[in-house]
Amino acid sequence: MKGNLFSSKKKIYSSFLLCILLAGIVFTSASCSAGSLNLKSKDLMQGIKGNKPEGKNIDDKFISSSSDFSLKLFKKGLDKEKNSLISPTSVMLALAMTANGAEGKTLTELEYFLGKDITIEELNNYLYSYMKNLPSEAKAKLNIANSIWFRDNEKEFTAKSDFLQRNADYYKASIYKSDFDSPDTVKDINKWVENKTNGMIDNIVDRIDKSTVMYLINAIAFEGEWETIYKKSQIFKGDFTDIKGNKKSMDFMSSDEGLYLEDNKTTGFIKPYAGNKHSFAALLPKENININDYISSLNGESFLKLLKDASNESVQATIPKFSYEYGVSLNEALIDMGVKEAFKPSAANFSKLGNSPLGNIYIGDVLHKTFIAVDEKGTKAGAVTKVEMKVQSAMNHKTVNLNRPFVYAIIDNQTNLPVFIGTVIN
Repeated sequence: MKGNLFSSKKKIYSSFLLCILLAGIVFTSASCSAGSLNLKSKDLMQGIKGNKPEGKNIDDKFISSSSDFSLKLFKKGLDKEKNSLISPTSVMLALAMTANGAEGKTLTELEYFLGKDITIEELNNYLYSYMKNLPSEAKAKLNIANSIWFRDNEKEFTAKSDFLQRNADYYKASIYKSDFDSPDTVKDINKWVENKTNGMIDNIVDRIDKSTVMYLINAIAFEGEWETIYKKSQIFKGDFTDIKGNKKSMDFMSSDEGLYLEDNKTTGFIKPYAGNKHSFAALLPKENININDYISSLNGESFLKLLKDASNESVQATIPKFSYEYGVSLNEALIDMGVKEAFKPSAANFSKLGNSPLGNIYIGDVLHKTFIAVDEKGTKAGAVTKVEMKVQSAMNHKTVNLNRPFVYAIIDNQTNLPVFIGTVIN
């Protein structure tokens, strides 16, 4: 079938799948079909190919605004007392899909939050190109998937075909029409999430409220092997001093790296993953600077400059082995950052997303979950962002020892944009 997926509404409204597998990057439908996951929800894109957008070359305008977005979101979303991890890429993709259903002031606020002066039309094309060109290697795999799930009850909600079409085209979103009153839908969504994060995150929905009409979900999984795997002789016991000054004995990994980072507030290093398309960047605030004060001083411009100014110097680097999960509702953070109308039951304008005779549609919750594990072999990291739509009812030898709180990021070497950015505090 060619052209608009919804040109024949009766035939196509009940048939729709496209998933994204980054391994090259290749978009496919067969391996990610509802059948292969044994989902009971109706897959509305099975066997159907979407339109191919033109895309937009990644430029300084996108990199600058995205870096600024990443650091602002990181600062708003972290917990100052716990290890934190945010995937700005995941949040941006989920909310960009959502913005395609917004109009008026609701859209204006979302556009400014996501890209400042970048319109949603431009952002769709930027993100299409960004996802398409993100590197993925055999030993450093980055997988991204998007999906939309909506209530299968036209008396309560009707999704707009243009909205679904746009997100299928630009974000390769799988579209599922589901019985939200059945516990099977919760199982289906969580099964999809577990599959797309390679088992790192297995739950994003506990129950579905009567007022919930749609979920827009992004999932990201990164599994990277170090360019040089640590030997047993490079692993040793050491003390990590947490944010409260308490010491804890744990395993550290020691290596010599070749890219050193330093400015007036921090030292650090960049450690490549296999294939040299992604790297682990570590930022250690200097002795007299508190980790939270340092994070407050970070912005998109300073982050990019620090990485760009990396010097070719020998660094004796130590990294603690660590693993943790993190979950946070981003509602308050987004409202503080200017996305206000979208959360107001009576004021939100998502008229392009769909409509319900029960009342106005608004964002009920933006839940973000992440997972990270760093050991001698490499790094595993996963992220899921759920946007829940409700209806109103209603050569010098340097030393960097990460033995106290530090910031880290997994970056795309092409743009230096953080796919993940987090802290280790305790």
